[in-house]
Amino acid sequence: MKYAFYVYTSYGVATFVILCLIAWVWLDGRGRRKDLAELEASGFRRRSAQPTVESPAKGEGT
Repeated sequence: MKYAFYVYTSYGVATFVILCLIAWVWLDGRGRRKDLAELEASGFRRRSAQPTVESPAKGEGT
């Protein structure tokens, strides 16, 4: 019973830290999505988005 306090405390601290990290990542993700939506609304586009004008691939059309 001597060590039970230390074991339970360490489990509690580890659980608290993991939950804090999960919350931090979740909240940061929401913030980045908001920033991205603002940028897209102002006219900036992501490189991964579909291009509006398609250019022919190399070797095609010749």
